[in-house]
Amino acid sequence: MKKLNYRPKNEGSGTIFKNPILEFLTKTHISVPLSLYTLISGCLIYYGIIEKGFETIEMVFLFFAGMFVFTFFEYMIHRFAFHFGSHEHDHDKNHISYKLHGVHHEYPRDKMRLAMPPIMALALATFFFIVYRTLMGDYVFGFLAGFLMGYTLYLSIHYSIHVFQVPNNFLKILWRHHAIHHYRQPNRAYGVSSPLWDHIFGTMPETKSKPVSEGKFIDPS
Repeated sequence: MKKLNYRPKNEGSGTIFKNPILEFLTKTHISVPLSLYTLISGCLIYYGIIEKGFETIEMVFLFFAGMFVFTFFEYMIHRFAFHFGSHEHDHDKNHISYKLHGVHHEYPRDKMRLAMPPIMALALATFFFIVYRTLMGDYVFGFLAGFLMGYTLYLSIHYSIHVFQVPNNFLKILWRHHAIHHYRQPNRAYGVSSPLWDHIFGTMPETKSKPVSEGKFIDPS
């Protein structure tokens, strides 16, 4: 893996587009997607129960199935879409890999780039609705609601990891796991909301890595 030509910066914000309108559209406050997807999920559940006649227990099962499946998509997208190739382009500001995710690695504490812009995320949600509706029919209403809430949970965890102090409880493992991905082993520890798929696919951090220091999400070295 080619060595990065920058050190992650704990202040500031990177530039993706020179056009100010396009640049503005790459940023979002975390409250926007959290509110948006919670509302959409609620509407999907309501429609599934009231209009489609699903029993509550059916919707609960579909909801949690969707949340679980999202953790797989989270891992796969992070590993193969955001870090495709050998990571050598992650630091190249003219490469699409940098624009998609490399800028986040250079400025990991930029609060306005800790969530996918709503326009792009809504387009993906529409795509997943079409795909899941085709595959599972009306079951999509419960499943997609859970899938979107899985994304909402991921956003909440990701934002918290980058902004808040490391908690002194069982959640500490998530802070340390993601910090290792950013600062020591960018080709490992792809799971954010859970290390489950890192265990399954063999991308857990190497055990020789030093433990992450306490405090906010900063370079632990």
